[in-house]
Amino acid sequence: MTAPPVTHTSDSELIAESRTRPEAFAALFDRYSAMLYRYVSRRLGPEVAEDLVGETFLIAFDRRDRYDLTYPDARPWLFGIVTKLVSRHHRTEAARYRALLRSPVDDVAEGPADRVADGVTASAARRLLAPALARLSKGDRDVLLLFAWGDLSYEEVAQALGIPIGTVRSRLNRARRKVREALGHANPMQDQE
Repeated sequence: MTAPPVTHTSDSELIAESRTRPEAFAALFDRYSAMLYRYVSRRLGPEVAEDLVGETFLIAFDRRDRYDLTYPDARPWLFGIVTKLVSRHHRTEAARYRALLRSPVDDVAEGPADRVADGVTASAARRLLAPALARLSKGDRDVLLLFAWGDLSYEEVAQALGIPIGTVRSRLNRARRKVREALGHANPMQDQE
């Protein structure tokens, strides 16, 4: 008779348990696969998102013995893995931004009201935003998108990319400035009267 699964308060506890009970790692997939899927789908499209998310968890599972258990939240680690996989698809990402100019608004928001508001905002900014993102350096784009689409903090972005937090701050500042310039110094997320 096996013991019932333990409720985990942190990802690090879950990873530690998975080292002796591999099936426990599935809970990480349940927690974060949808979040990673949304992030990759926005960057590369839904065509490759599922494959990259699956590959991310295979890599993470293989490397779980090397995970630093002092970090209770595994999101930065997982986003770091998926961002490296995304960088392999850099040409696909650039093509996605070009296609973004020609396509209807993506349905990535959570609820109907969010979809309408996000759709209006995205339509207004798309013609300027997509080329601005494509022109950013890979490092600046990764930092900006991990922060904006991955919803990671500065510290988590630094951990995900293995760079100092000061580098995150400077890249994010530079990326925001360039995107703001491309948008004519307007913020499409604020109501304009």
